[in-house]
Amino acid sequence: MEIKYSRDAIKFLSKLDKKSAERIRNAISKLASSSPQGDIATMQGYDDNRKRLRIGGWRVIFRYNKHNCIEVLFVINIGNRGDIYK
Repeated sequence: MEIKYSRDAIKFLSKLDKKSAERIRNAISKLASSSPQGDIATMQGYDDNRKRLRIGGWRVIFRYNKHNCIEVLFVINIGNRGDIYK
């Protein structure tokens, strides 16, 4: 499975220290496995089947897409718990 990041997600990861960014990337890579791991929940109020992954105080908003018969994990946004849902 291919993993794609939005511009906002890349920007947030670039501002973090290396250890924290690596922790988030490892958690995202586990989402791309055949059986996704982590604290995952479907988000209410969206028609595009968005989900969120909880990693400590951070949240990763993502969705699964299928593009030309290839499954793609698209990371929409990453942020702090209090700011990501606004």
